[in-house]
Amino acid sequence: MSSEQLFKPFSLKSLNIKNRIVMAPMTRSFSPNGIPTADVASYYSRRAAAQVGLILSEGTVIDRPSSSNDANIPHFYGTAALAGWKNVIDGVHAEGGSMGPQIWHMGVMANHHSGWKPSVPFEGPSEYNNPNLKNGVAMTEADIADTILAFGRAAADAKKLGFDCVEIHGAHGYLIDQFFWDATNNRTDQYGGKTLAERSRFAVEVVKEVRKQVGEDFAIILRLSQWKPADYNFQLAKTPEEMESWLLPLSEAGVDIFHCSQRRFWEPEFEGSDLNFAGWAKKITGKATITVGSVGLNGEFLAAFAGESSQPSSLDELLRRFDRGDFDLVAVGRPILADPHWVEKIKENKTEELVGFSKEALGALL
Repeated sequence: MSSEQLFKPFSLKSLNIKNRIVMAPMTRSFSPNGIPTADVASYYSRRAAAQVGLILSEGTVIDRPSSSNDANIPHFYGTAALAGWKNVIDGVHAEGGSMGPQIWHMGVMANHHSGWKPSVPFEGPSEYNNPNLKNGVAMTEADIADTILAFGRAAADAKKLGFDCVEIHGAHGYLIDQFFWDATNNRTDQYGGKTLAERSRFAVEVVKEVRKQVGEDFAIILRLSQWKPADYNFQLAKTPEEMESWLLPLSEAGVDIFHCSQRRFWEPEFEGSDLNFAGWAKKITGKATITVGSVGLNGEFLAAFAGESSQPSSLDELLRRFDRGDFDLVAVGRPILADPHWVEKIKENKTEELVGFSKEALGALL
């Protein structure tokens, strides 16, 4: 199948991109003391120069004392870190690219292998990262209110610095996702509840604050996942109706694009339909969606940490679903991490030049 349809422009509010390919957020940990370096700026500029439609940054943490478990994760607050991000976005724009930061709070985390710890305990809806790991403190309502404001400030700074959009990280077992999950959210106040819809209140308030801070014309992306690092087969929403009760309030709060994380994009979300997560999100909300999950490779991301390599794979199934209208944008992670020129090679049908992915690529800013 021809990949031509992936190279049509896409516009939504502040976002105007040359094609439908998104560089997925991927943690790199190359920002000492939270400050993005010139090497980080060059890493992103190379992708912009090589025709990536939209670059989403690695997760960059908001202004809370324990929002990160790694000293080399970039911050999205403070004079030095924001100056580093200004260099990043100016470099991307100089190459004709578009970019949004992925703003992030990790929540309750395991201790980092380096031994580094934040100055105060990790925080979340409860003390738990998952049912088997208790390593933090439950947030007070004052903590929650301050965190909501910190997300809003980060989004406002993204707009001030000249970014084209902002993405809120609400997936993969981090803070917002810890509020969604009943195993980590056992609260009895207004931020807890027996249903997924009730436990979504924190996320809804974060989105509302971000929208308030950036205005109506700035594009907001929200990344969500069903799976958890502690349970890859987990589903937050077990039926289309439950997914509707989860996504519609987030849509109404101000989300423009849902970034729907799956381990494998081709897997159906519910029985009786081959729609994936992004397909269901678009059907339910009518909003634009991004699909992601092992696009262009025959192995999945998590296996890479165990030393498994992945080789290029066909895009035919992706293109079939795109043509059907299941999603609007396609996020690609490891292929673009390993090869800045992946998009150009797809566009020019130089499939014989595509390279695979190995764990070694995680250790350098190629």
